[in-house]
Amino acid sequence: MKRISVFCGSRDGSRSSYVQAAEALGRALLQRGIGLVYGGGGVGMMGRISETVKSGGGEIIGIIPNALLAREAGRNDIGELRIVRSMHERKAIMVEISDGFIAIPGGFGTFEEFCEIVTWAQLGLHAKPVGLLNVDSYFDPLIAQFDRAVTEEFAYPENRALILHETNPDRLLDLMEAYNPPKIEQWIDPDEA
Repeated sequence: MKRISVFCGSRDGSRSSYVQAAEALGRALLQRGIGLVYGGGGVGMMGRISETVKSGGGEIIGIIPNALLAREAGRNDIGELRIVRSMHERKAIMVEISDGFIAIPGGFGTFEEFCEIVTWAQLGLHAKPVGLLNVDSYFDPLIAQFDRAVTEEFAYPENRALILHETNPDRLLDLMEAYNPPKIEQWIDPDEA
């Protein structure tokens, strides 16, 4: 893997463990020579992981919609900051240039980005690993909901298998590097997404 997109919030959250996990993930990416692709902001969890990767000399590509540039303190001091027109354009570029995706604790934007990227995998638009860094059980309710969707027959088990999760950044990256995607039929053409 050359680059991983990390979906994360513009706030630090209530626990220091969230910030520590963002920094630990940044260090793990550096140790493996994996570049960071992220939302381009300099605040909250985005700022934490980008600062960690920047301080270690790693590759960083930030992608931020123009409308969020001021609110999320877009970082023009990182390797590359791409300013785009929309959230959809941001995610499309992330899919194009990343070899995998990780969500760390964040809010609704993080959930939305993560769920859309899983949906794109379900539709066969990509076959890249998608993971949750489950810090202090933050994602336990979401993981349980994904499992319930299978139990209640709203999702297929092979679609649930698209989502990796781990509590440790290195172990999550190990899972992602060993990922063998389930065979998924492509439902729509990428131009229709």
